[in-house]
Amino acid sequence: MDTKHFTITVFIENSTGQLARVVSVFSRRHINIESLTASKSSIEGIHRFTIMVEVTEEQVQKLVAQIDKQVDVLKAFYYHPEEIVFQEIALYKVPTHIFSNSNKVEELIRRYNARILEIEPEYIVIEKTGHANETEALLNELKTIGIYEFARSGRVAIVRPMERLNNYLRKIEEDQLFTNISEKADKLG
Repeated sequence: MDTKHFTITVFIENSTGQLARVVSVFSRRHINIESLTASKSSIEGIHRFTIMVEVTEEQVQKLVAQIDKQVDVLKAFYYHPEEIVFQEIALYKVPTHIFSNSNKVEELIRRYNARILEIEPEYIVIEKTGHANETEALLNELKTIGIYEFARSGRVAIVRPMERLNNYLRKIEEDQLFTNISEKADKLG
């Protein structure tokens, strides 16, 4: 079986326990989540989970179908890498003294299009936005010089094919508007 990286987006009502429900679908199927990011969406009260997995296309189709069945999940989609625009952010805490010994760190920062976020007497925090292979490459080079700490976010993705997602989100907004109007009419009624 040929596994590939897929990005799954899940639109869900913003309430307690939703993340655990979605993650349990992966646990039951023994599928590792490579990265997971949760954030609000463009619709009030609706959150978005962006999940990256490495599975077969058949597995991702079954995953999305199972996630869609969860209570409070509005809709789940999966995408191939070429169907999304994505980034991750990485933070590196390095000793301040490695800057004073040579210009190697400065060259790395320029070469990787990173930037310095904070300078303290003991350490400097560097930020790199990009794909995992880019942030990992910078990490490997900093390890040879000295590094205190490293953290990388999950994938943040925007979908290229807009029709499917926009139509679905528009329908959700229209349904919410219709529900609100119906509730007000019932109160007046």
